[in-house]
Amino acid sequence: MSSKVFPIQSRRCFLATGTAAFGTALATPAIAQIAGSTEFEADLGDVQRNVSSFRSFDWRTYFTDLDRGAILCDVQSRTLHYWGPNESVFRLYPSSVPLTDDLTRLGRTRITQKVVAPTWRPTPSMRERNPEWPDVVAGGDPRNPLGALALYLSWQYYRIHGTPVSDTDKIGRRSSNGCIGLFNSDITELFEMAQVGTPVMLI
Repeated sequence: MSSKVFPIQSRRCFLATGTAAFGTALATPAIAQIAGSTEFEADLGDVQRNVSSFRSFDWRTYFTDLDRGAILCDVQSRTLHYWGPNESVFRLYPSSVPLTDDLTRLGRTRITQKVVAPTWRPTPSMRERNPEWPDVVAGGDPRNPLGALALYLSWQYYRIHGTPVSDTDKIGRRSSNGCIGLFNSDITELFEMAQVGTPVMLI
């Protein structure tokens, strides 16, 4: 399994320790994300494999309650933490994160839409720089950079989404230019649990 499942027995935060290596060398051509969306790119360059030390968190540090659950995206350790309502469950997923600090948006947002088979469109700035790119990649297309499902955030163009089968080696690495990417199996599980209005924090 790509995720770790931790039913929460008390109000104590799960303590995750140790290291894990994710991903292999990127294939080319690759699909990357930019400005919170995604783009076709010839090469991401020499991106190092992620060897992340999971950090432990208490949800109270970032959220006032768990009425709608909560999602914490830890860019440093390249993981997504999900707490269910009333601490009923905890999930820890490896994720792809932005390639550089200047492409990383941190702070508080929330889920505004849950979209099955999301359609991908380049942002205006992407079209400007790469007019040869397609205007749209339909939902369900195996090349779609958003994968099978997407959780749209209140920040324009930003998503927590799946990953095409051909690009799963990007998970656990600095390989995006904005969004948080998960394995399709993990976004499927998270999609079922998360709600419109679930608060999201990127740190």
